[in-house]
Amino acid sequence: MTLDPAFRIIRLMAPIILPPLKAAGFDLIWFGMLMTIVMETGLIHPPVGLNLFVIKNIAPDISLRDIIWGVMPFVGLMLLSVVLICIFPGIATQLPDQVMGVVPAR
Repeated sequence: MTLDPAFRIIRLMAPIILPPLKAAGFDLIWFGMLMTIVMETGLIHPPVGLNLFVIKNIAPDISLRDIIWGVMPFVGLMLLSVVLICIFPGIATQLPDQVMGVVPAR
């Protein structure tokens, strides 16, 4: 079973990054969502985007240039979502806050 490279990076870096972030008062759920979006953007962003080469091997008749231009709208949307999550952190934490804020009935 192969794991997503972004998952491997997050799993490797989390023990190093999270304690200082927690001490600085950052919301770890917000940071986890932000880190995941940024890592997945890196997988489809040229020049080193691993998923670009996977798509090229699946469809060898399509040029790499066409594949790169095809993923650019998604890269733009992911970067826009990163900006929005940084400006309005409540977007990323609204649902977890609602779920964790509910007191279970006894």
